Formats: sequence, structure tokens, C-alpha cells
Amino acid sequence: MPTFCRHNRFIERCPICSKTLQGSNAAGPGTKRGGAASGGVPRSAGAGSASQRRRAAGPGLRVRRETRALDDGYRSRLVPGLRSTEDAQRLAGEIAFAAARLLALAAEPPGLYGRAHELAAQDLEHATWICFLTAYLCPLQGEDPFAGVREAMQRGPATGAPRWSAEGGAQGLPNLEGIPLGPRSSHEPARGPQALIAYLQWVDRGGASSAPVEGTQGAAFTGDPAWSPERRFERLFERLALPGLSRFCRYDLLVTLGRLGLYDVRPDSLALTSGAIAEDPTALAAKRVLGIGDPLLLERRARELADAIPVPVEALDVALANWAAPERATLGFPTLEGEVAVLDQALAALGA
Repeated sequence: MPTFCRHNRFIERCPICSKTLQGSNAAGPGTKRGGAASGGVPRSAGAGSASQRRRAAGPGLRVRRETRALDDGYRSRLVPGLRSTEDAQRLAGEIAFAAARLLALAAEPPGLYGRAHELAAQDLEHATWICFLTAYLCPLQGEDPFAGVREAMQRGPATGAPRWSAEGGAQGLPNLEGIPLGPRSSHEPARGPQALIAYLQWVDRGGASSAPVEGTQGAAFTGDPAWSPERRFERLFERLALPGLSRFCRYDLLVTLGRLGLYDVRPDSLALTSGAIAEDPTALAAKRVLGIGDPLLLERRARELADAIPVPVEALDVALANWAAPERATLGFPTLEGEVAVLDQALAALGA
């Protein structure tokens, strides 16, 4: 019977897994090697090949070289894409950091997160705006992660939030020119305020919801009061698919609003099946770690991994992106306590 490999192909036809079959050679049957296919005519390296190389190296091409530790025989059903104990240990460390960050957001939020939590009862609009700007600009690395967001806040309204009206346009919109940006920022200086204007227009419409009080962030993020927290997260995540707002920005914003207690919103997945995720760091890392490209299977395997440790599934959003990055994005938490317990659980679950 034909056998499928971890890449969801017939194992005999997979260019990677076919090499593990007994009796196979490195090149594989019919594979081009040194410019010639087995049993075929060698291909010339003349003008035709050069023109193809020129077309492949066009201005829109970006080459990613992903580094991995050497295969030392490590295998785990929870992370079938990993082949190295070192990679598994690094993933466990990032899961521990991300889970501890979520706990700290709910218990002792630092900096502007704490300010938003304090303001929620008396000025929900301003508290929500703080969270949006923080997710959009992203905290900096280092000891003063909120410096850029604070500067942006000083250029905007002292209370409440900027507003949009069809007659007057954007009012109170901060100028973000020269603002320092964090490693996961969605802001592109070349686009100017387009993303902020799109967000304010979405708010002005009440988030395209049936909320009775439109034109406020409170109405936009509440949506239908009858929604469950998971349903609210799903709908808001879809509706926030605005120009200039990355998947990471939308996901982190909603997780933050829920953890700080501003809105009753909670994810039950990584939201990898909604919209274009081709360039999203979490999605790319999930494909590598979980060994599958299908979004539905990615979600299922991510849930199994989170349950096995156990941690909230939203912890994997930051953990996977940091695992694949050359440097951990601290996202407002340059120092954290409480990682050790989760780290031990993650290492045990992964067998690393």
C-alpha cells in the first residue's frame, strides 16, 4: 500500500523523505544532477540557463536561508518537524517565556500595559487606544520597551482616542514620523498613517457590528453581547484584517485586550486559517515545527502541543515566532519570573 510522508506526499515521490527509503541514492530516480537527468541529455549551461537565472533573481525574489541544528536522532510526535534535541530545547524555552508573559499580563502588567489596565474602568477608549498602539508599533528590545509607544501617545490626545468622521477626517491622529519601532511592528513609514486611518474608520463603523453604540472602540470590540469569548475573538480577528495590520498585530492586540480584562475575548486557536499568512512568522515556524503545511492540521497539532505541556494555545503564537527568529522579541517583558516551572513541563512533554 502507498505510504504518505510527513509532507503529505507519497513517500516515494517526496524529494526529502524518499532519500530515507532503503536502496535510494541521494539524487533519487530521475533527479537532475550536475545539469543532467538520469537517462537524459546533459543540459547546456549557456544563454538559456543564464536567462532563467536572471528571471529567477528578479527584484521581487527574497531568499530565506533557515538554519537548523544537526539531526541527532531526536523525534517527538508532538513536534514531528524537529530532528534535533537542541531545537526542541530552544522551543521549550520560548514556550516557557510566552506562557509566563501571558500570566504576567493578567497578574502584574508592566509599563503601558499596566496603565491601560488601570484606565479601563474610567476611560476605556484611552485604554484601548494604548493597547492598539502598543500592538501596532510593538515594544522595543531593552530596558525601556515602551519608549516608542509613549512618544506616540504624547503626540495624540491626552484622554480618549483619535476619532474619524466623514466630514472632518481623522482628528487627534499622532504623527509617527521618527518613532522607534519594535521587532514585530506593523507600521511601515512609507505608508504613513494609512493603517491608523483604516483602524479609525473601522471603529467609526462600530467594527461593522450590530452594537447599539457605534463610533467607539468599546462598541467595535464588544460586538454582539451574546457572543462567547472565543466567538468574539474569531469575529474581531476577521474584521480587523485592515490594510497595514499584520496577523501578528491583530492576534496580539486581541490577546492583550483579553488578558488585561478590557474585553471578554479569548482565542481557541492560532487563527492560521484566516486570511493570507504566507509571510507571517508564526505560520512559517509552525510549518517547520509541526511538520505540515495544511492550516487545519496545523491548528490541530498546535492544540495537541499546547494541551500536552499544558499552556494556553495563544502562548504558541509568540513562542513559535521567537523560536524561528535570530533573537527573542521580548514584547514589553525584558525580564520575567515564573518561566522555570513551565520550562520543566515543556521539556518533559517534548522529551528533550
